[in-house]
Amino acid sequence: MAFILFISFIILIRIIELNYSAKNERWLLKNGAVEYGQKHYPVMVLMHVSFLCALIIEYTLKQPGSFNQFLLACYFILLLLKVWTIWSLGNFWNTKIYHISGLPLIIRGPYKYISHPNYILVTIEIAIIPLIFHLYYTAVIFSVLNAAMLYVRIKEEDKVLKSNESRS
Repeated sequence: MAFILFISFIILIRIIELNYSAKNERWLLKNGAVEYGQKHYPVMVLMHVSFLCALIIEYTLKQPGSFNQFLLACYFILLLLKVWTIWSLGNFWNTKIYHISGLPLIIRGPYKYISHPNYILVTIEIAIIPLIFHLYYTAVIFSVLNAAMLYVRIKEEDKVLKSNESRS
């Protein structure tokens, strides 16, 4: 029962994030944003959907009798950090890469201290969610897939940001 509640919560959070992203996408486009990274985006979506499916499949096959309360608490702290990160970007947060030329880089919230805090949090999230329920295969496989995806994504995002700096 705990797993069903938790996975339902995870899916609800993803739906909220996607709705917020769609709202921001409309704002970004209305304000002259250009989208980048269209080639890798469908692969990233497939990976995240597959992650949720893998969680359910591994849990169903394994049927672990318990969950790790410490990691569950860590996940909720991580979620608060993710909200702070998303809030810090405001209308600029999106699941896609959008850029409005000429605007300064946002350096508030966690962005004041580190580059790409959202990606760091997603990396931890992809590891910690399965580990809460002792789903080790999903944790390892999707951590590796996510690392490969972020390699491509961050490279693309940094290229966009660097091209904007050279125009300034």
